[in-house]
Amino acid sequence: MADVLSASENLSASQNSSEVDVAAIRARYSSLRQGFGFFDAPGGTQVPDEVGEAIARALRDASANMGAGYATSIRVGQILEEAEHKAARFLGCEPDEVIFGPNMTTLNFALSRTAARAFQPGDEILVSCLDHDAGVAPWLEIAHDRDLVVRHVGLHDDTTLDVADLESKLGPRTKVVAFAWASNAVGTVTDAQRVCQLAHDAGALAWVDAVHYAAHEPIDVRAIGADMLICSPYKFCGPHLGVAAGRSEVMSQWRPYKARPAPTSPLGRSFETGTQSYELLAGFNATIDYLDSIGGFAAITPYERALGQRFLDGLSDAVTIYGRPGMEGRVPTFLVNVDGVTAEEVAARLAEAQMGVWAHDSWYSLGLYQRLGYTGKSVRIGFIHYNSPEEVDRLAGALNGLRLSRGLSGRALPVGPAEDLGELVQVDVAARDHADDLPGAGPAAQRGRRGERARALGDDPDPLGERPHGGGDLGDRDGHRVVHER
Repeated sequence: MADVLSASENLSASQNSSEVDVAAIRARYSSLRQGFGFFDAPGGTQVPDEVGEAIARALRDASANMGAGYATSIRVGQILEEAEHKAARFLGCEPDEVIFGPNMTTLNFALSRTAARAFQPGDEILVSCLDHDAGVAPWLEIAHDRDLVVRHVGLHDDTTLDVADLESKLGPRTKVVAFAWASNAVGTVTDAQRVCQLAHDAGALAWVDAVHYAAHEPIDVRAIGADMLICSPYKFCGPHLGVAAGRSEVMSQWRPYKARPAPTSPLGRSFETGTQSYELLAGFNATIDYLDSIGGFAAITPYERALGQRFLDGLSDAVTIYGRPGMEGRVPTFLVNVDGVTAEEVAARLAEAQMGVWAHDSWYSLGLYQRLGYTGKSVRIGFIHYNSPEEVDRLAGALNGLRLSRGLSGRALPVGPAEDLGELVQVDVAARDHADDLPGAGPAAQRGRRGERARALGDDPDPLGERPHGGGDLGDRDGHRVVHER
């Protein structure tokens, strides 16, 4: 079990089927039997009954800590060892390279601080303008504490990463290139292997946020060359956990933040603080078994791509879609607005019609938000393998029918001074110096497949003369409504 599995084997070793039996899948979820359509997968998926049962069983039969010689303690050890092996298979690493934590954000704050122990003032970290702030804020905080520099890599107008900009910003002081493999907001996928190689060519670590990608595509950390990759099982029908895979050659050089008597072997456990949630690890084990049983990503990925294309094809020109057109280079996650209807009203009216979506402004992607060209909020729609084609048609029809009259989707939130924005948006940030050359907006937006492009690139994205809210200063961050943990 310790052998590294390739991506093609990942979660599909025992399944060769490329078909998804969505009716059989949905029957395994009590939450899907009430007729409510869940289109909020990017914020957290529903959980099959067997995962909840595994959690409950662990609480009944393995409520202990590790290290004792009696039965319940032994069961706890077995749960953890099984979880490490299953996570290794899921991620394409070795079991001793697996690190568990309460969520991606907590893991990222802890691991980034560990990696930066040896960094020197003036060293640089590159992050992406496509990133969720859980992939950015940890580096901003350590930069603030250690006098480091955080630089943001730009995007093309279609929301794909500007690799030329990345190459221009890599240098002898670059220590980390951190990026999101897939956008939690617009679903755009980044060429992770290429970015990791560029990072290594510059002598930097490749640090991957795979939270959104892991729900839709197979992962092989060896194949892409990641030094650290972090994801969240609750995005792929599992419990609320964070899981990381760190390259042993890198982690073995780090000094972990840990209690001194805590285990240092296997290597990954050196970076886990306190007692783990063993019952949730039991749920994670059941989640991997569940994904295996439905065919793994060999079945999941093409099915979800077909759902996404079906959704796009069903939208009228009353619906504006932000980001890449079509399903090429993306996962089935979409930001939309409906002409003449605020995003909040869209979400409320869909909820009344038994369909669940979110309305939000930045989606915690502060470097992306100000480029998308809408004011106020947008609606995020995310499909996962338990969604049915009939549900997709129902949602598209409901969105098409919501149009009341043409108008703005909402008003922008107030913005603080430019120097306050430096902590949170896509400007290059040094610990004591905030740049004020905030880039302008301009990525693509399209009408639904039945209409024409919403606006030409470069059109004024802010007809009210207001600027999108970038999150304010560090104090204002607490006022940003939390959409979901990472």
